[in-house]
Amino acid sequence: MYIPGTGTMDRPLEWIGSSYRDLMELPVDVRRFFGFALSLAQAGDQHDAAKPLKGFGGAGVLEIVESDGGGTYRAVYTVRFPEAVFVLHCFQKKSKRGIETPREHVEIIRTRLRIAEQTVEEWRDEKKAR
Repeated sequence: MYIPGTGTMDRPLEWIGSSYRDLMELPVDVRRFFGFALSLAQAGDQHDAAKPLKGFGGAGVLEIVESDGGGTYRAVYTVRFPEAVFVLHCFQKKSKRGIETPREHVEIIRTRLRIAEQTVEEWRDEKKAR
């Protein structure tokens, strides 16, 4: 999509690991909400519900939280790289212990952020080689 006044296109959306499949397993209204927030990120904007994920200080890792009658759901993505918006993880928060992201999900996000970093490095190397 063209962004008027910028001369640029939206950044592509890249799905890391099972993030797309996991998103598709969420309730339809939650998927729509996350999809809209991600489309804003692609256009260089940020949904009001998107907040920096704690523990990733300044790394451009954002979290969207949405609830419905079935529970609370989260989508985590990064806008750190100008080449693309990377969706790192989508999941239902099942823990009843506070609002913090459970450790196993934080580890998945960290691993997938490293994959995104490696992917961008490879893209940049390929671009230089041309």
